[in-house]
Amino acid sequence: MESSLHSAAKALEDAFFAKENARLLEQLRTKAEKEEKRKALRAAIQVEDEGLIDHLLELGLGPETVLAVTLVPLAMVAWADGSMQPKEREAILRAAAEKGITPGSIAQQVLDSWLTQPPSPKLIEAWKLYIRTIWPSLTPHEHEEVRQAGLERARGVAEAAGGFLGLGSGVTAKERAVLDELAQVLAG
Repeated sequence: MESSLHSAAKALEDAFFAKENARLLEQLRTKAEKEEKRKALRAAIQVEDEGLIDHLLELGLGPETVLAVTLVPLAMVAWADGSMQPKEREAILRAAAEKGITPGSIAQQVLDSWLTQPPSPKLIEAWKLYIRTIWPSLTPHEHEEVRQAGLERARGVAEAAGGFLGLGSGVTAKERAVLDELAQVLAG
């Protein structure tokens, strides 16, 4: 009797600890996945505010979505005048690299595709709708972080190509209009 009781107790312990270990292992995996998403999101949005990054993750925003949100304005500015010259394209890629978009990265590949063909009006409208939809979920501090980062990158692209033969301010009236539109959308 004592032997069967001991066997039953051992089986109960083994089952309990196996289930508990599986739960702990799952917690470790979830934590590692969340940290990877946080790292990727931090790289995509280039903001050091951990609170903003955690909040975006809580809202279900992954790095891919944030990447699209940050790159659409760059493409809008790049195509503001309706064409993309090779030197202008190079300057925009350089400006994007200065903002942390590295050669060969997914962000650079997406931007590259938009620099050979303008983003569709449907994509631009989807971007605006997305910004308007997510805006109420962000705090005023987060609004400012997102607005400032987005406008700074877009302004960098507008200024990157320089004026005629590299002279002048480099921001055309059409680019300025797109920057104003972006500022309005990002103002909430």
